[in-house]
Amino acid sequence: MEKDKVISGCRLLIIGGSAGSLEVLLKILPPLTSISFSMAIILHRKSSEDTTLEELIAAKTVVPVTEVEDKTPILPGYIYIAPSDYHLLFENNDILSLDTSEKVNYSRPSIDVSFESAAEVYGPSLCAILLSGANADGTAGLAAVRNAGGTIIVQDPETAVMPFMPNNAIENFTPDMVLNVEEIGEFIRGAIHK
Repeated sequence: MEKDKVISGCRLLIIGGSAGSLEVLLKILPPLTSISFSMAIILHRKSSEDTTLEELIAAKTVVPVTEVEDKTPILPGYIYIAPSDYHLLFENNDILSLDTSEKVNYSRPSIDVSFESAAEVYGPSLCAILLSGANADGTAGLAAVRNAGGTIIVQDPETAVMPFMPNNAIENFTPDMVLNVEEIGEFIRGAIHK
């Protein structure tokens, strides 16, 4: 798929990951000075009130990081991080909601749940990136993104601290792109100008 064609209509960039993905985020986010789309980050994390992840990411980027509460409006130019112990859902009226239903793939937030929800709302204007991780979460969500006409990017498993998650996705279908960490950063910076 042609790279410019893939990123031209991105309204939401959603990134999912688990073990080893924080290091990737800390490499790709600092160079961003602004974004023209909304960005949501879903990372597996401990079940607690810990806001360390939000604080760490906010300290590493000049793009505003918004703490997500139930019924938070989602706006272009902001980064939204799924809070611990909640599934992050997307509603048709550009609202984020939080859900405490069962864990999926032993996780809440679940990448699958958020990817599937975003695919229903954003369809072909969704770009989804799956990073490093040690379980199968994300694969079903990426399938939903594909079925909705969105763009799928998977971290090159050879560059992942925990390659199981990206490998599982690649074994189940062909992503639009398989990129190393540097290329993921270039993709995001390219999407800003489209």
